[in-house]
Amino acid sequence: MTYQLYIGDRTFSSWSLRGWLMLAKFNIPHKINMVGLYAGTMAQDLAHLTPARTVPVMQTAQGHVLTDSLAMAETLVENHPDVDLYPKDPAARALARSITAEMHSGFGALRDACPMMLAFCWDGFTPSEGVKKDLRRIEELWTLARERHGQDGPWLFGTYSLADVFYAPVAMRIAAYQLPVSDAAQAYVQAHLTDPTFLEWRALAMQEVHEPWPYPMTHARKPWPVDLR
Repeated sequence: MTYQLYIGDRTFSSWSLRGWLMLAKFNIPHKINMVGLYAGTMAQDLAHLTPARTVPVMQTAQGHVLTDSLAMAETLVENHPDVDLYPKDPAARALARSITAEMHSGFGALRDACPMMLAFCWDGFTPSEGVKKDLRRIEELWTLARERHGQDGPWLFGTYSLADVFYAPVAMRIAAYQLPVSDAAQAYVQAHLTDPTFLEWRALAMQEVHEPWPYPMTHARKPWPVDLR
């Protein structure tokens, strides 16, 4: 079963990154289709995928269209019961599903103030109280997962799961905007930054050309981090 995955610009599209990671990290066969998110052709590119309006979009081998990343994730769980997309332990699985859903629906202040951007880091960004509140909640969830179920590896539940897929762009925001988090959270961010699958995505992102740049550049640029420790 090969899935068709429709994604936008790799440099900026956090949800596209999630859609790709849930396939690439678990070696689920797929084919990438690029959509003109910033080129202005998205509506045209997705016209044959009703009711899709945004990226990512996933189409199954049967032609079924999934237009939401959480729907995509749960469909993959159904279609691939032999793949450990969520932890096997029931308690860990329940927590993983819960914090994944909270990421999917929450943290609006962080998303609004810190669009994902993989080209470089911003120097001098000052987080608002709303962003700080989101970061506190994110750290609370990460700590809970790591302390209860994450002893056997660097990821939230030890081994990589859909929870890590959904929090990957959060890690990228923490890195790009140099957001204030604990050493434990920085270590988790570092696991994402050095993950070979993410590095493959970023290498492709660095081949993109964006003229004009889609977001305001009100701070000085710093090099993308290699090691935050």
